[in-house]
Amino acid sequence: MPPPTRSSSAASVYCGTRRSERSVDPPKPEVSSVTSERERQKLDTAIRDVVQRNACIGCGLCTRLDPSLELKLDADGFLRPHRTGATGEVSPGAARTFEQACPGCRVDAVRPARSRRHATMGSYFGVWEAWASDETVRRRGSSGGALTALHRWLLDTGRASAIASASTGSEPRRTVPVTIMTKEAALAAAGSRYAPVGVLSNPNVVSSDAITAKPCEISAIRSLAASVTTEGGDEPLLLSFFCAGTPSQLATDELLARLGVPADEPVDELWYRGRGWPGRFTVRAARGESSMSYDESWGGVLGPSTHWRCKLCPDGVGESADVVAADYWRADERGYPVFTEGPGSSALIARTERGLEAVRAAAAAGAIVVRPIRMSALANVQPLQRNRRTSLFGRLVGSRLAGVPGPRYRGFRLWALALAHPRLNLRAARGTRARLRRRPPAPGSAP
Repeated sequence: MPPPTRSSSAASVYCGTRRSERSVDPPKPEVSSVTSERERQKLDTAIRDVVQRNACIGCGLCTRLDPSLELKLDADGFLRPHRTGATGEVSPGAARTFEQACPGCRVDAVRPARSRRHATMGSYFGVWEAWASDETVRRRGSSGGALTALHRWLLDTGRASAIASASTGSEPRRTVPVTIMTKEAALAAAGSRYAPVGVLSNPNVVSSDAITAKPCEISAIRSLAASVTTEGGDEPLLLSFFCAGTPSQLATDELLARLGVPADEPVDELWYRGRGWPGRFTVRAARGESSMSYDESWGGVLGPSTHWRCKLCPDGVGESADVVAADYWRADERGYPVFTEGPGSSALIARTERGLEAVRAAAAAGAIVVRPIRMSALANVQPLQRNRRTSLFGRLVGSRLAGVPGPRYRGFRLWALALAHPRLNLRAARGTRARLRRRPPAPGSAP
C-alpha cells in the first residue's frame, strides 16, 4: 500500500481493529460522547449525500466508521446503510475519512513508481494468462480458478491465516461477506457471485491478511489505509477481479422465477458461474437441478439490472489492487468474446511490486500455471471494460447536465480518452442526459 499520508484522530477509526497494537489516548468520557455525536451527524450528512445521488454501491465502508450502521437490502434490491439502534462511538475525523475513501465520493487511480500503464487497463508490473494447476479448483472457479488457487496457496504457506471475501450464506439465494481460513473454505467460496454484497461490512476485514473484493471496495480499503497512521507494515494483500457492475438482488430472484423456483421454495445450492467455463447459472432445489447459460443469465437479466453507480465507474479493472484476475476470453473474428464452454482461463495482472512477487511465488510453488501475455491482448477480449472507460467522460458530462453529479475521479486521464474519441463521448453524453431526463435513477434511503 502507499505510505500513510494522514495521522491524527482518523487513526482510531481504522487501526483500532487491526491486529497490530496501536495506542490512542482516550479523551475524557464526557467530551468523547459529545464529540462522537457531532461526528455521527457529520457522517450521516456525508452518507446521505452519496445515497441521494444514488452513488452508494453498498460496499460497507461506512459500517467500519460507525458501529451503529449496518447494510440492508432496499426495495430496489441494493444494499444501503441503516441505523441498527446499537451504541458505539464514532471517532473524530470519521466523516472526513468517509469522504476521502467512499467510492461514491471519490476514486483515485493508483500509479505505482516504475509500473507500466495501459490507457484502459491501468497500471501493471506483469500480466499473464493463468489457471489453477489443481483441476478441481480450475473447474470450480469462474475462469480458471486463479484467485481460488491464490487463496489456497496463501493459506497453505502461512502468508495468510484469514482472507476476507464473499460467498453464499446459509440462504443460498443471498451473497454474504465471509472470512476464509481453510483451503476447504476457499474452494467452497470459489466462483463469481453476481449479487449485492458489502465485503467491507465484515468485522474481520481489517484484521485479515488478504482481502478479495470488488474494485470499488478495494479502492475504499486502500484509500482508508492511506488516510491513517499505521505501524509495522501489516496491510493486507489486496486481490480483485474485473467487474462489469453489481446486479440487483431482484435479478437473482427473477432468474429463479424463470427457472420455475418460487420465492418461498427452499434452495439447496445456487451458483452463477464456474463448474465449467464460463459456466451456467444453476440452482438445486427439492425438484431437482435447473440452469441457464451465462449469456442468458448475465446478458438477459443480471447485466441490465446493474447499479447506476456502476455505469459511471472508472475502475472496473481493479487498479487499486495488488493482483487482479479477469476472464481471458476466446474471441471471434470480430474480436468479441465467445462464451462456449471449455477449460477455464484467467488473466492475472500484478498492479504492484508486492503483487508481482506474490504471483511469481505462487507460480514457482506450482499453485498456478502462468504464461506471459501482452496487456493489449487482454484489452482486445475485454471490450466492455475498454469501451466503458473510453466513453466515461461523456457519460459523466451527460449525467451532470441531467442534474445527477457523479463521484470525483482523479488520475484516470478520462479527458485524454475523450479527446482521442470525441464522437463516442459526445454520443455518450447525449444518450446519458436523455436517459436520465426520461427516467432519473431513484435514490435509496439514507440512515
